[in-house]
Amino acid sequence: MSTLNIPSKISPRDDALQIHRAFKGLGCDTDVIVNILGHRDASQRDDIQQEYETMFSDELRKRLSSELHGHLKKAVLLWMKSPVERDVSAIKRALKGAIIDLKAATEIICSRTSSQIRQIKQAYTSTYGNRLENDVDEYTSGNHKKLLLAYLSTTRYEGPEIDTVLVEDDAKTIRKAGQKHSGVDERTFIHIFSERSRAHLVALDSTYRQMFGLNLRRAIKKEASGNFKYGLLTILHCAYNPAQFYAVVLRKAMKGLGTKDTTLIRVIVTRAEFDMQLVMAEFHKKYRKTLADAVHSETSGQYRVFLLSLLGST
Repeated sequence: MSTLNIPSKISPRDDALQIHRAFKGLGCDTDVIVNILGHRDASQRDDIQQEYETMFSDELRKRLSSELHGHLKKAVLLWMKSPVERDVSAIKRALKGAIIDLKAATEIICSRTSSQIRQIKQAYTSTYGNRLENDVDEYTSGNHKKLLLAYLSTTRYEGPEIDTVLVEDDAKTIRKAGQKHSGVDERTFIHIFSERSRAHLVALDSTYRQMFGLNLRRAIKKEASGNFKYGLLTILHCAYNPAQFYAVVLRKAMKGLGTKDTTLIRVIVTRAEFDMQLVMAEFHKKYRKTLADAVHSETSGQYRVFLLSLLGST
C-alpha cells in the first residue's frame, strides 16, 4: 500500500549516474537527489545502490551522508535502509542516543508483530554485537522495563481466532488486579498484554466493557502511569487500528511549539511503503486536515519536498 508516485520507465543505471552528477561541483544538487530517491520503491533503491557501487566504487549511503545535511539527511538515510534496519537504528538511538526517547523505543517495540520482533532482535545483535534485551534492561526501569522485556521474549499468535473463555477469564483477572487494596497488580497487565494476540485484546476490550461498563483504555489510564502506561496503550491501540495509532503519533509530533522532526521522519519513512494510505485516511478523519497539508505547514525546503514525495503529494 505504497504512496509513492513512481515513473513508468526507470533505469537504475541512469539514476545512479544522475545522483553522481548531483554530487559534483560546489554543493550537492538536492533537487535531483530528492526527485529520484523520493520516487523509487525499495527494490529500485537497492538496484540504484548496487549500480552506484559498481560504477563508482563507492557506497551511495556514505556519499549521501557526507553530501546532505540536517533533517533531509536524516530522512534520506533512513529511507535507504530496509524496514528492519530502520527499526533497529531508531531503537538504538532512542535508548542510547544524544537525546534519550523511551517513548519512541516503546512505540516501535510495542507496535510490531512477533515475527517483526524476531527480525529486529536478530538484526540488532548482528549490527551492534549486543542483544536488544540487554540494552532495554540497562536503559529502562520498573514495570516499563518488565513489559518491554516480556513483549520482546514472547511469541504471540497473529491469527484472527480467539478463545472466548480465556477472554472472559482475562477480563475478570484484570478487574480483580485493579481492585487490590495495595494498588494494581502490574504483573497481570504485563502477562496479558505481552502474551495475547491482537484479536484477543480487541475481544477483551469489548468483553471488559460488557462485563464492567468500562473500556480497557480507561482501566489502563486509571491503574498505570508513565512509560508503562504508554506501552500498554500502544499495544491496545495497535491491536485495534495501527494506522490510527500512527496518525495520532504524527499529530502529536506536529502539535504545539516546535515540530518533533525525528518522530515525523521515522513514522513517515517507516509507514510510506506499508500502510501510509490508511494512516493518511485516519489522520484526515480524526483531524479534518490532510496529512500532506499538516506536513507542508510544519516543514520547509527540500526536506518538505522529500516527505511530501513519500506521501505521494509531489
